[in-house]
Amino acid sequence: MLGSWPIFKDPDGLLIPIEFDNLPFTPKRIFYVSGVPKGEERGMHAHYNTQQVITCLQGEIVVKLHDGFVLQEHILRPNEWVFIGRLIWDSQVFLTGNDILMSICSTKYDPKDYITDYDTFLQTLTEQGVGL
Repeated sequence: MLGSWPIFKDPDGLLIPIEFDNLPFTPKRIFYVSGVPKGEERGMHAHYNTQQVITCLQGEIVVKLHDGFVLQEHILRPNEWVFIGRLIWDSQVFLTGNDILMSICSTKYDPKDYITDYDTFLQTLTEQGVGL
Protein backbone atom coordinates (compact mmCIF):
# COMPACT_ATOMS: atom_id res chain seq x y z
CA MET A 1 0.00 0.00 0.00
CA LEU A 2 1.45 3.33 -1.13
CA GLY A 3 0.20 6.79 -0.40
CA SER A 4 1.00 10.40 0.21
CA TRP A 5 0.14 12.74 3.06
CA PRO A 6 -2.09 15.76 2.42
CA ILE A 7 -0.16 18.99 1.91
CA PHE A 8 -1.48 22.38 2.92
CA LYS A 9 0.55 25.17 1.35
CA ASP A 10 0.47 28.85 2.16
CA PRO A 11 2.97 31.75 1.95
CA ASP A 12 4.46 30.70 5.32
CA GLY A 13 5.34 27.18 4.17
CA LEU A 14 3.88 23.70 4.17
CA LEU A 15 1.82 21.84 6.74
CA ILE A 16 1.67 18.05 6.33
CA PRO A 17 -0.57 16.40 8.94
CA ILE A 18 -0.36 12.70 9.76
CA GLU A 19 -3.70 11.60 11.15
CA PHE A 20 -3.26 8.40 13.15
CA ASP A 21 -6.84 7.31 12.60
CA ASN A 22 -5.96 6.90 8.90
CA LEU A 23 -3.23 4.35 9.67
CA PRO A 24 -3.89 0.57 9.54
CA PHE A 25 -2.78 0.23 13.20
CA THR A 26 -2.46 2.24 16.41
CA PRO A 27 1.07 3.71 16.57
CA LYS A 28 3.25 2.71 19.52
CA ARG A 29 6.59 4.15 18.35
CA ILE A 30 7.90 6.74 15.90
CA PHE A 31 11.52 7.22 14.90
CA TYR A 32 13.47 8.82 12.10
CA VAL A 33 16.74 8.04 10.31
CA SER A 34 19.01 10.74 8.89
CA GLY A 35 22.66 11.32 8.09
CA VAL A 36 22.91 8.19 5.94
CA PRO A 37 25.60 8.48 3.24
CA LYS A 38 24.41 8.65 -0.37
CA GLY A 39 23.83 5.16 -1.79
CA GLU A 40 23.90 3.41 1.61
CA GLU A 41 21.38 0.59 2.17
CA ARG A 42 19.83 0.15 5.60
CA GLY A 43 17.15 -2.02 7.11
CA MET A 44 17.64 -5.49 5.65
CA HIS A 45 15.32 -7.20 8.12
CA ALA A 46 11.74 -8.30 8.71
CA HIS A 47 9.51 -8.30 11.77
CA TYR A 48 7.48 -11.12 13.27
CA ASN A 49 4.82 -8.73 14.61
CA THR A 50 5.58 -5.09 13.86
CA GLN A 51 3.80 -3.26 11.08
CA GLN A 52 5.20 0.04 9.84
CA VAL A 53 4.36 3.02 7.70
CA ILE A 54 7.58 4.57 6.49
CA THR A 55 7.63 7.98 4.94
CA CYS A 56 10.20 10.19 3.28
CA LEU A 57 10.52 13.56 4.97
CA GLN A 58 13.38 14.75 2.76
CA GLY A 59 15.35 13.46 -0.22
CA GLU A 60 14.62 10.27 -2.14
CA ILE A 61 14.63 6.76 -0.69
CA VAL A 62 14.26 3.46 -2.54
CA VAL A 63 12.22 1.03 -0.46
CA LYS A 64 12.64 -2.66 -1.29
CA LEU A 65 9.96 -5.07 -0.07
CA HIS A 66 10.06 -8.87 -0.40
CA ASP A 67 7.10 -10.99 0.66
CA GLY A 68 8.56 -14.40 -0.18
CA PHE A 69 7.16 -14.28 -3.71
CA VAL A 70 7.90 -10.90 -5.24
CA LEU A 71 10.47 -8.14 -4.72
CA GLN A 72 8.90 -4.69 -5.08
CA GLU A 73 10.82 -1.42 -5.25
CA HIS A 74 9.31 2.00 -4.66
CA ILE A 75 11.02 5.39 -4.73
CA LEU A 76 9.67 7.54 -1.91
CA ARG A 77 9.85 11.29 -2.23
CA PRO A 78 8.87 13.84 0.42
CA ASN A 79 5.44 13.22 1.95
CA GLU A 80 5.03 9.80 0.30
CA TRP A 81 4.67 6.67 2.39
CA VAL A 82 4.54 2.88 2.11
CA PHE A 83 2.97 0.32 4.44
CA ILE A 84 5.13 -2.62 5.54
CA GLY A 85 3.24 -5.53 7.03
CA ARG A 86 4.42 -8.38 9.22
CA LEU A 87 6.95 -10.80 7.73
CA ILE A 88 8.02 -8.52 4.89
CA TRP A 89 11.77 -8.28 4.28
CA ASP A 90 12.57 -4.62 3.72
CA SER A 91 15.49 -2.35 3.10
CA GLN A 92 15.97 1.27 2.12
CA VAL A 93 18.56 2.84 -0.14
CA PHE A 94 19.21 6.52 0.64
CA LEU A 95 19.75 8.28 -2.68
CA THR A 96 20.83 11.85 -1.95
CA GLY A 97 22.88 11.82 1.25
CA ASN A 98 20.41 14.35 2.74
CA ASP A 99 17.50 11.95 3.12
CA ILE A 100 15.27 11.66 6.17
CA LEU A 101 13.08 8.61 6.70
CA MET A 102 10.41 8.44 9.41
CA SER A 103 8.93 5.17 10.62
CA ILE A 104 5.59 4.87 12.41
CA CYS A 105 5.42 1.47 14.14
CA SER A 106 2.61 -0.68 15.53
CA THR A 107 4.76 -1.96 18.42
CA LYS A 108 7.38 -0.70 20.83
CA TYR A 109 10.98 -1.70 20.16
CA ASP A 110 11.67 -5.37 20.88
CA PRO A 111 14.89 -6.92 19.55
CA LYS A 112 13.20 -10.36 19.56
CA ASP A 113 10.75 -9.10 16.92
CA TYR A 114 13.52 -8.67 14.32
CA ILE A 115 14.54 -11.24 11.71
CA THR A 116 17.97 -10.10 10.56
CA ASP A 117 19.07 -13.17 8.59
CA TYR A 118 17.49 -13.60 5.14
CA ASP A 119 17.61 -17.42 5.26
CA THR A 120 15.85 -17.36 8.64
CA PHE A 121 13.23 -15.06 7.09
CA LEU A 122 12.59 -17.53 4.26
CA GLN A 123 12.48 -20.45 6.71
CA THR A 124 9.96 -18.56 8.87
CA LEU A 125 7.73 -18.01 5.85
CA THR A 126 7.92 -21.72 4.99
CA GLU A 127 7.07 -22.71 8.58
CA GLN A 128 4.06 -20.40 8.52
CA GLY A 129 2.91 -21.71 5.13
CA VAL A 130 3.58 -18.54 3.16
CA GLY A 131 6.26 -17.45 0.74
CA LEU A 132 8.51 -19.55 -1.42
